[in-house]
Amino acid sequence: MGEEFAGEVVMKEKRLNKAHFVLVHGIGGGGWCWYKIRCLMENTNYRVTCIDLKGAGVDQTDPNTILSFEDYNKPLIDFLSSLDDNEKVILVGHSAGGLSLTDAIYKFPNKISLAVFLAATMLKMGYVTDQDIKQGVPDLSDFGEFRDVYDMGFGLGQDLPPTTLIIKKGLQRKIVYQLSPQEDSTLAAMLLRPGPIQALTRVQFKEGENTENVPRIYIKTTQDNVVKPEQQDAMIKRWPPSEVYVLESDHSPFFSAPFSLFGLLVKAAISAGCN
Repeated sequence: MGEEFAGEVVMKEKRLNKAHFVLVHGIGGGGWCWYKIRCLMENTNYRVTCIDLKGAGVDQTDPNTILSFEDYNKPLIDFLSSLDDNEKVILVGHSAGGLSLTDAIYKFPNKISLAVFLAATMLKMGYVTDQDIKQGVPDLSDFGEFRDVYDMGFGLGQDLPPTTLIIKKGLQRKIVYQLSPQEDSTLAAMLLRPGPIQALTRVQFKEGENTENVPRIYIKTTQDNVVKPEQQDAMIKRWPPSEVYVLESDHSPFFSAPFSLFGLLVKAAISAGCN
């Protein structure tokens, strides 16, 4: 029994000495998206937190009522606020989760050892110009007219712009998960929720102090139908990260290339000196 207790203490110490990854989903997703990556990380004794943003995952808020980015991103900001002053984390943001990372970088630069943008929207000031919209907003016109691609929610009334969007179930695999295992796209179809589009498309940032001290890396996804490779390249060029990695993946590498993604995240952590 004493040996078992000693073993538990050793494992706990090893885990505490490892980097702490905080994983942030994209629009409509949730902490569940990361289940493969979380398993790989925790089996290697990394600390992992999977955030559910407001109206996503297990959070019960109606996404049609979320009209500001500040409200939407509050769970991540609250989590970072709760950390000890001397604790730092590695943030990983997927897709629109990149906007959550930028917000966090500006508000808590001293609590972030590395920011990893994964097939993500990486705009320094948010949606300010037409160029920002062109580079950061998914263009799914190859798959049909807007109303044929998305199901929309009108929380403010049918005569006003939609408050939520979600890709129609019949198109989700074709657009988002075309290289992913069938069981994962089936899981996603069961768990995806409409995303608060007004909160996301209105976001603009004010740069804080010491924000450029936070190292950023970008992980490109070469077979991405959502944030297309040319959009990723354009954002990388405008706000260059310290490193760019490439994955042969669809828009959801946590499903389609989990082992490769895990390897890149560990490599990035080691390179940044936070392993």
